[in-house]
Amino acid sequence: MAAAPPEDVATPKGALTRRADDFPRWYQEVVARAELADNGPVRGTMVIRPWGYAIWERMQADLDRRIKATGAQNAYFPLLIPESYLRLEAEHVEGFSPELAVVTHGGGKELEEPVVVRPTSETVINSYFAKWVQSYRDLPLLLNQWANVVRWELRPRLFLRTSEFLWQEGHTAHATEDDARSFALRILRDVYRATMLETVAVPVLTGHKTGRERFAGAIRTWTCEGMMGDGKALQMGTSHELGQNFSRVFGIQFSDEAGAQQYAWQTSWGVSTRLVGALVMAHGDDYGLRLPPALAPLEVVVLVVRDDEDVRRAAADLAEQLGRAGRRVRLDDRTGTGFGRRSIDWELKGVPVRVEVGPRDLGAGSVTVVARHRRAKEVVPLTTAVTAVTAVLDTAADELRDEAERSLADRTLDVTSVDEAIEASQEGFARLAWAAVGEEGEERLAAHGVTIRCLQRPDGGLAEDLPTGTGSAAGVSAADGELVAVVGRSY
Repeated sequence: MAAAPPEDVATPKGALTRRADDFPRWYQEVVARAELADNGPVRGTMVIRPWGYAIWERMQADLDRRIKATGAQNAYFPLLIPESYLRLEAEHVEGFSPELAVVTHGGGKELEEPVVVRPTSETVINSYFAKWVQSYRDLPLLLNQWANVVRWELRPRLFLRTSEFLWQEGHTAHATEDDARSFALRILRDVYRATMLETVAVPVLTGHKTGRERFAGAIRTWTCEGMMGDGKALQMGTSHELGQNFSRVFGIQFSDEAGAQQYAWQTSWGVSTRLVGALVMAHGDDYGLRLPPALAPLEVVVLVVRDDEDVRRAAADLAEQLGRAGRRVRLDDRTGTGFGRRSIDWELKGVPVRVEVGPRDLGAGSVTVVARHRRAKEVVPLTTAVTAVTAVLDTAADELRDEAERSLADRTLDVTSVDEAIEASQEGFARLAWAAVGEEGEERLAAHGVTIRCLQRPDGGLAEDLPTGTGSAAGVSAADGELVAVVGRSY
């Protein structure tokens, strides 16, 4: 939980529901009042408003930079996929069938073959991989797509579960299983975990999914799991080893160096606008959003407290100085709207720093700098205001991350039985030996609304050298004795 606000910062009246009182309602109110998104006209869809989309764009740019650093290139594939493509991979279609949106008519006529609105693109992309991959010289083939997907959602919640959402999905083909696994793990570590920890400032636990939770059609799913402000888990990104499942179905074969025909080894991986929801739930407080500066559409707002010509001039000059210093800044001189109302609105939106310029402070040659993440005010000389703002921006993300890491540590409990894990999951995460869970234990957890979020080594490391069957729901092998299960309630 966030620390209580300092006494010199007033608590807004008629404000948000307190997180401790009703976390789901608090979340809905923040999304609405911070102007992040609204419900779309079709149940389960959403309209992402400019402030929310600007946050997503900054996340997207950071992820895109890291994805391209791995050697992957961006491409685009069709939204509409022949239904027969999905039926080629039995486990894949079985996993997605309940969520599919199917088009049966077009141009006023019934289609010869129904087409599916893209739930994910493994099938259509692999049909083209089969055309493009002929030789080992064509590998690895590393593609990424930024797109929307549709998965019919029965219990929608903005950003977390919607029938349509935005994401990136990566798809690769490799000559060897080792190369495919290495790339899947590179995405997990160097792209997803790095973005979440460094940019979103949310610590995540990494590991692999059990057979029950594994992506349909994969042989292993690697995951990043974050703890939200109410102690629940959120799956923030996944990277899948697909083995040769899709390459055999779609005929993705290549001639190796000896001239023999081989099937390619593949991966797929994705993160979505769910990251915006994670940002809200991990860092938000009872007063709204708290944004790491790297993701804030505006880093600083300079507020004119009162309609005064000297104040306006000083505020405009300060905003210009901050802009020249490379800060994303806005001058708020809307004095027709009350200062208190404007302050609350910017606080709700999570702008990292507010600078208040009023006639009284200005008469003393000073301004007030407000750090959003601490809700702390500091009166500083006008001549050093840029330096003071920079100091807050330079430390805000680290302080938000440190707070989230303390919460994760405080709310994660080591236990020895499934019953203890169920109890501990009411407040946060539980860790216990996977060998003590097994298929029966996983079913007992599920009956209480609890799932195994990931399997790790006891030190929290990845079990990347264990067989791909390790952690299946079919039973517990000798290798499973080396694993720890992270258990919790989830979104």
